Amino acid sequence: MRSSLLFPRINRHTRVLPTRLGAAPVKAEPVVRCVPPSNSLVEYGAYIGGKKVAAAGIPEAVRLVREHNGATEAQDAYVWVGLHEPAAPEVEWLAEVFGLHPLAVEDAIKAHQRPKVERYGDSLFVVLKTVEFLDHEVSAASSEIIGTGEIMVFVGPDFVVTVRHGRYCALGEIREKLEAKPKLISRGPTGVLHAIADHVVDKYLQVADLMQAELEEVEAAVFAEVSSRDINRIYQLKREMLELKRAVGPLQTPFNALPQRRSIPSEMREYFRDVGDHLSRVCEQVQASNELSDSILQAALARSNALANEDMRKISSWVAIISVPTMIAGIYGMNFTHMPELDFMYGYPVVIGVMVVACTLLHRAFRRNGWL
Repeated sequence: MRSSLLFPRINRHTRVLPTRLGAAPVKAEPVVRCVPPSNSLVEYGAYIGGKKVAAAGIPEAVRLVREHNGATEAQDAYVWVGLHEPAAPEVEWLAEVFGLHPLAVEDAIKAHQRPKVERYGDSLFVVLKTVEFLDHEVSAASSEIIGTGEIMVFVGPDFVVTVRHGRYCALGEIREKLEAKPKLISRGPTGVLHAIADHVVDKYLQVADLMQAELEEVEAAVFAEVSSRDINRIYQLKREMLELKRAVGPLQTPFNALPQRRSIPSEMREYFRDVGDHLSRVCEQVQASNELSDSILQAALARSNALANEDMRKISSWVAIISVPTMIAGIYGMNFTHMPELDFMYGYPVVIGVMVVACTLLHRAFRRNGWL
């Protein structure tokens, strides 16, 4: 659950206390300033030896972790801070605490970034697009099938900072799962990154499968009886498929190269290769679905044109049939004095018979040619 905390801002400049003549100057504690309370902090924790340690605030958690890592060779302690749509002062404060790069901080504040994996010194900055398949009621109201968001992950030697934008893919479930298993939580910051990436990629697979099912359903409807509503649905699926492609496509190359990075421990490289394999499968499935949506859209348009041509042939056939009696009736309606068969006793039935025979012959001819 979110909590409202008062974040202290630590000034990098320190005061020097006056001393006696000849004595070495003594540095005082950093000057502490405050920023407004934050509503974006979801949760934080200090993890030492696979266990969560109680800490009264983020500065206290950082102090505990760095004291432990400085006193032992294990280097198995780290801080995990989770934020949801933070304001600029909050991210800037964390940048001072953990030494985050200004360019990565700017990306985390603005959001709407391209999926990527970048290295800044001894830390990694990872941007992941989150996706969620929306219910039909929600998609009908918003004209969207896939909801999207973002997760930015700062990974350092002794910290993980996650910044989430959007309503989808909450990380509370991942944190609870890791905390329940000391073996998982003791993998360190790269273990947290793997858990997040694995969860996001698994969500890609679920959404891709659901999109595939939607395409198959629309495909069956198109070849049964196409309508303008079906074409609109296909176009909507095509647009959302491109959105999914933009989310997963840029991640394939950097994630395949991630296991070769020196910042990834050797014991974690196999896990990241597994995530890369799943991501490659998603990319292939999205590419295939995208091509299938193109084919379905073209087939729907072609079938719609064919149905329109068929309707036009039916209309033209009936117009041709009706034109025969119309023409004969029009001639006899001219009211000329000298017209053939005007005084003939059987003139009227003969003309009616000619109309019926001509219309019947035309109808049979159109039926034989498939126009009716």
